Amino acid sequence: MRRRPAVTPFLGDHMDKGQGRSQQSRLCLLASLSAFFWLALLYFHFVVLGGSSVIHESTQELNPVSLNAQSSNRNTAHPQEVPRPPKVDVHPQSLSNGMSIAQEQQSNTRPTTVHSSSNSQQKPITRPTTDDSSQELENYPFMRALRTVDNKSDPCGGRYIYVHELPPRFNEDMLKECRSLSLWTNMCKFTTNAGLGPPLDNAEGVFSNTGWYATNQFAVDVIFNNRMKQYECLTHDSSLAAAVFVPFYAGFDIARYLWGYNTSMRDAASLALIDWLTKRPEWGIMGGKDHFLVAGRITWDFRRLSDKDSDWGSKLLFLPAAKNMSMLVVESSPWNMYDFGIPYPTYFHPAKDSDVFIWQDRMRKLERKWLFCFAGAPRPGHPKSIRGQLIDQCKKSKVCKLLECDLGESKCHSPSSIMQMFQNSLFCLQPQGDSYTRRSAFDSILAGCIPVFFHPASAYTQYTWHLPKNYSKYSVLIPENDVRKKNISIEQWLSQISPDQVKEMGKEVIKLIPRIIYADPRSKLETVKDAFDVAVEAIIRRVTKLRRDIIEGRTDDNFIEELSWKYALSDEGQVDLGPHEWDPFFEKEKDGKEDSNGSSAEAAKNSWKNEQRQQ
Repeated sequence: MRRRPAVTPFLGDHMDKGQGRSQQSRLCLLASLSAFFWLALLYFHFVVLGGSSVIHESTQELNPVSLNAQSSNRNTAHPQEVPRPPKVDVHPQSLSNGMSIAQEQQSNTRPTTVHSSSNSQQKPITRPTTDDSSQELENYPFMRALRTVDNKSDPCGGRYIYVHELPPRFNEDMLKECRSLSLWTNMCKFTTNAGLGPPLDNAEGVFSNTGWYATNQFAVDVIFNNRMKQYECLTHDSSLAAAVFVPFYAGFDIARYLWGYNTSMRDAASLALIDWLTKRPEWGIMGGKDHFLVAGRITWDFRRLSDKDSDWGSKLLFLPAAKNMSMLVVESSPWNMYDFGIPYPTYFHPAKDSDVFIWQDRMRKLERKWLFCFAGAPRPGHPKSIRGQLIDQCKKSKVCKLLECDLGESKCHSPSSIMQMFQNSLFCLQPQGDSYTRRSAFDSILAGCIPVFFHPASAYTQYTWHLPKNYSKYSVLIPENDVRKKNISIEQWLSQISPDQVKEMGKEVIKLIPRIIYADPRSKLETVKDAFDVAVEAIIRRVTKLRRDIIEGRTDDNFIEELSWKYALSDEGQVDLGPHEWDPFFEKEKDGKEDSNGSSAEAAKNSWKNEQRQQ
């Protein structure tokens, strides 16, 4: 009888099938768990973290952008353009923190321009830690420019300048019509060589071999604009700009219409400029408070109070929008806060650092045979002028050299004669000219001659960016009242200064030479900072401080504009100003307000008459 097949294989087969079903269940469970894990991971990444990454990206757009690509274009007028960010719409009359123009102007004061050791280092931006305050900080349209200060990898960080491309009627067209720039002077020859004028002959060996030109004292508009074209940190992206330059030839403009034209003609270009500027998006960033322009004349040519044709000058500096800008002039007002003095141009415009060093070394080695000298003409029509007394004292002294600048032919109008006299003198008398200042003061410093001033507004309250606060280190102040009323002996006063002190003062004067000259705009100095560099750095400090004040809510409600000259001499941040030793110099003229009907307007007119005499 046949045996039945064994059942074991049957059972084993069923067991194998059962194990297969169990393994499949496990695999399905693992796959489900894995899918759930990855879904959770992806959800966390894109949904939870996605929001913060978007915030990070939007914040990153505000970080400073390095313009190293511009390095190859540093010596050109138009470096590589950076893409412009979206326009931020800010009304010119108010900033994003709601400050009124009047409140902002209290921050935009003279104290922001005072030299101090801390000014050389820009402070880093302090960023709020809360999300709300951080967002509020981002609302300031100038934050991108301000943050470039912290970008240490960018050599231009915090130094960029944006230059408006004005219609040619505001600058270049004036040069094409150069014969109309002055009634008595053919300005065409003085606008050549980038504004330096024709080269000077050095037959007498008074000058160095190169870099000397017959520069007109009112040509700084053109010189400064051409120097700006060589500035190493120009940008086409205004959102990066530490300041905005307006290349308007304000001095040349007013020179065309001062005599024989009505006020409408005198104001036309200024009004058209303001209309053009205020429509630009760059103006809306700070309402023009980051803008600056250069007018190569004295401030009184731009301060006409009324619309009477008989009044002097234009009203550029009284236009509300113009008051927001900083205006650089060769003579500023002691009682106003928005114009600043820069040096008159001298005859020396070096192209290389070595030209400066060689000249300084030559001035140190000179033997000076005259104790003091004076180049100038008397002012018989000015009862307060001390020039006549200075001329009389010089004629009677055996240690004084005099160049009389009267009508007709005179060596006083010869750059070679003036510089030769200054080079042979220890002290150079610099009384007030037709107004407070005169070009001769800078010619004397260039010659290594110690200037002697008779009014603090002739230098000390004017050129606070370019000259040291400690005026006794490089100059002498003899109060003009001591000469006028007490007939103080100039020779005796100067003779009492010890030879060692005179030597040290002479060294200080020669050290100042680079800061008071304008380099040749067609070349570039490497390590030496000239008058242009000093002025631009001061403007950038001023605008940067104003921006920080706005962010931090700092205002100065106690600022008194009439005391602007005091703030210029005070330490940064000082607001409570007490009596000053120079109060009598400025109080005596305060009642006249130095307006277009007062002595300053008369001084401006006399300046033009004196220019006529020299032709």
